[in-house]
Amino acid sequence: MTSDKKKRLVIIGGGFGGLSLAKKIDKNMWDVTVVDRHNYHSFPPLFYQVAASGLEPSNISFPFRREMLSKACRGCSFHYGEVKSIDVSRREVHTRYETLPYDALVLASGTTNNFFGMPDLQKYVLTLKSTPEAIRCRNEIIDRLERAAVCGDEHKRRQLLTFVVVGGGPAGVEIAGALGEVKRYVVKREYPSISHDDMKVVLVEGSDALLRAMGPASSADALRGLEQLCVDVRLGTTMKSYDGHVIAFSDGSSLETSAVIWTAGVVGEYIGIEGTDLKPGPGGRFAVDEYNRVNGLDDVYAIGDIALMTSDRYPRGHPQVAQVAIQMGRKLAHNLSRPENRSPFVYHDKGSMATIGRNRAVVDMGKVHLSGFVAWMTWLFVHLISLLGFRNRTIVFINWMWSYFNYSAGLRLLFRPGRYPERKYWSE
Repeated sequence: MTSDKKKRLVIIGGGFGGLSLAKKIDKNMWDVTVVDRHNYHSFPPLFYQVAASGLEPSNISFPFRREMLSKACRGCSFHYGEVKSIDVSRREVHTRYETLPYDALVLASGTTNNFFGMPDLQKYVLTLKSTPEAIRCRNEIIDRLERAAVCGDEHKRRQLLTFVVVGGGPAGVEIAGALGEVKRYVVKREYPSISHDDMKVVLVEGSDALLRAMGPASSADALRGLEQLCVDVRLGTTMKSYDGHVIAFSDGSSLETSAVIWTAGVVGEYIGIEGTDLKPGPGGRFAVDEYNRVNGLDDVYAIGDIALMTSDRYPRGHPQVAQVAIQMGRKLAHNLSRPENRSPFVYHDKGSMATIGRNRAVVDMGKVHLSGFVAWMTWLFVHLISLLGFRNRTIVFINWMWSYFNYSAGLRLLFRPGRYPERKYWSE
């Protein structure tokens, strides 16, 4: 098939789902364009390690343009830009820099932080939904450690060293465990002027268990592992407010802290759609049929976290995890490449896992539950092979081994961008 007969497929978002689709779709049939606000693919499961100074941002990121040169993506193109709106009547995608026509459109933009009706929180809390947010979190954690090390006011020092993590899902458990390791292993050696008792790590979860999406054994193991790392876990407790200085909880208690890390929920990335009255459904997700077609729109599809596909097994939609996005991307690639043989999407759950810290992890695979060192090694292996690029895998492996034998990541470096010359897009 010649290039002028190819249909134009635009994929919004180069995450797990978007890249899986781009790799698997028939390039002889489709002219594929991937659009993303960043010029790199990130690996969200390891954002917490960037925040905890365990890995450099470049270790978990891979340039889209280099990926476009790979055999799997050959024939695809990458366009840098944040999508501002979609005109379904004219079949156009409008980014900050250009207008892209399409014959078929795939929404794979993922999710962002959900503040549950408290928008002012984004002014004060630290978040972990992107590489820049992870870098900011790392800088703020290091900043507080350095300031506390030279602070003569005991009250101020305790406020600087009180870290509160909101949300007991995998991201919350992992960053809380990483901070617990900083308290247990790092502070004594690298910050001798800080007392072990001055640093406080609190994990707040509104339900009665951690890692609710996993089994009760994993929840119990995660709780025990965090307590061994001196993390104060408060179950059945929700946050009422935070003003940048004091965090108030539903049980009437409060804490003075200058560092709250928010991992409590997600909502679909907002995309303005013109030419239709269609609006996203619960959680900012687009309702789709069993073939991932957005209900009510022609030739518009959604995959991954932003897709809401309900079934008897998943009445509230599929879990918002990487495996769902990857499998949806692959199935949609098959259906678009072979429409005469298309088949509905069926999710195959390969299990869930989370790490609590050194030699501590939990893994659920069907009826099999792993914990401790074996689960931790399983977690390391799965995440290592999931990274893009041989260089990234090699560097991450070396960093992990170095940290394992030396109890130190050695990356607690405080880099901040210069303020001038000002660039308008930095604040947009």
